[in-house]
Amino acid sequence: MKKTFIYVGACVLLLNVGCNNHKEEAEEKIKLLVTSPLKTDTNITREYVCQIHSIQHIELRALEKGYLEKIYVDEGQLVKKGQLLFQIMPLIYNAEVQKAQAEVSFVDIEYQNTKQLSDKNVVSPNELALAKAKLDKAKAELSLAQAHLQFTQIKAPFDGYVDLFKVRLGSLINEGDLLTTLSDNSQMWVYFNVPEAEYLNYKANVTAENLLKVQLLMANNQMFDQPGVVKTIEADFNNETGNIAFRATFPNNKRLLKHGETGNIEMTVPLNNAILIPQKATYEVLEKKYVFVVDKQNIVHSREITIASEMPDLYVVKDGLNENERILLEGIRKVKDNDKIEYEYESPQTVLPKLRVYVE
Repeated sequence: MKKTFIYVGACVLLLNVGCNNHKEEAEEKIKLLVTSPLKTDTNITREYVCQIHSIQHIELRALEKGYLEKIYVDEGQLVKKGQLLFQIMPLIYNAEVQKAQAEVSFVDIEYQNTKQLSDKNVVSPNELALAKAKLDKAKAELSLAQAHLQFTQIKAPFDGYVDLFKVRLGSLINEGDLLTTLSDNSQMWVYFNVPEAEYLNYKANVTAENLLKVQLLMANNQMFDQPGVVKTIEADFNNETGNIAFRATFPNNKRLLKHGETGNIEMTVPLNNAILIPQKATYEVLEKKYVFVVDKQNIVHSREITIASEMPDLYVVKDGLNENERILLEGIRKVKDNDKIEYEYESPQTVLPKLRVYVE
């Protein structure tokens, strides 16, 4: 009798397990959720690595040879146009100016004497012209000496920030030596490269009255507080990369951005009649994207799709689907190709607003 009870108990247990398995399978089938792609006009945000440049960034170099006598500013200081920055020792150039002034005075006296004699017809007009030429030459040499003297003072050509000094006080400076750089950071030029197809889309949607605005994501992953405007595009494509350089101008009133920084440009691009599907409706095999398409007999078929763009929780499909088909949204790891399923359908208008990507 004991053995009989054991066998009966085992059978009952197996029947219960089998029933539970069938119930679980039925529940799993009921839980499968199906939706459709959504065809709509939308915008996508594309991100490009960018280089940030000052609207003016120049090298300040010595125009004369001599010892660096004075430095009037500090590194990183904001200076005004015409402000004196460096002074090269002017002793030799002062002496050259004084010598040129003396020469002008001497030649001027000769010219005045010759002119008086010419007025009395004592000397020929040619001699007067020669004296006048000597005077003009002396004045020109004086102007040149004065220019050399002025070149010993290096002044700011525009408002901007002084960079690191390449020389120190007392250094012997040769003509052409780099002293520092000067940057006008009131506005910044941000350069980024755009593929040919996106350039063509940009030209099709932007007019002179409606310029494209972009955002700058800085290196600390914070968004710059002012939008930029794309005003300039380079003339030629890079044949090696197939890209063309765009230039966006950003206001920089707080002087937060500096020359030489990097970041990412975020550009919003319009898409017409885009096919959108949830990212969680896809799976990947060997770097290719697939979805399960449900046919009229409720049988799922694996299908490869091509992704045109990626959005938060969504993919924009380039090829492989149309808006009239049905795709498996949940339970893609619980089925295999050619399985027959039971499902509940939700329209994409209901599904898309509440999407959250998760791992099943």
